[in-house]
Amino acid sequence: MIVLGIDPGYAIVGCGVVEYQSNHFRVLTYGAITTEAHTPFNERIEKIFDEANELIQRFRPDAMAIEKLFFNTNQKTAIDVAQARGALVLAAQKNKVPIFEYTPLQVKQSVVGYGRAEKKQVQEMTRVMLNLEKIPKPDDAADALAMAICHCHSAGSLIGRLGRR
Repeated sequence: MIVLGIDPGYAIVGCGVVEYQSNHFRVLTYGAITTEAHTPFNERIEKIFDEANELIQRFRPDAMAIEKLFFNTNQKTAIDVAQARGALVLAAQKNKVPIFEYTPLQVKQSVVGYGRAEKKQVQEMTRVMLNLEKIPKPDDAADALAMAICHCHSAGSLIGRLGRR
């Protein structure tokens, strides 16, 4: 199974592609889609869509795992992230890639075994589980890889069926 993990944003979108077979992980790629602050927002969304589409067409993932959004503070930021997330979901949908959503609590539970784990703990366990020399940078890429791990652990389980959009 090949899983594309996504940490949504509009300045930085974390991306990680992982192959999971027989309880073993292999990282195919990771990184970020970045957009410049001075760029008109519609152009930023277009770039996110285009680069996500290219990534999907290159790796042909069996699933996309993306963070389920919930914001309590800045509504402007929430709306902008939601629009970027929509472009990412559209790229997956246009390529017929099933989309699964996970909360940060679910990712922490899956990767660390503790839903209240600190960010550094999740990043370190992601590094260990994927047999990487260093914690992936930027942090958004590490978060995307953790999202992919979560889906690999959840696929076929009740949490995986509940995460399906």
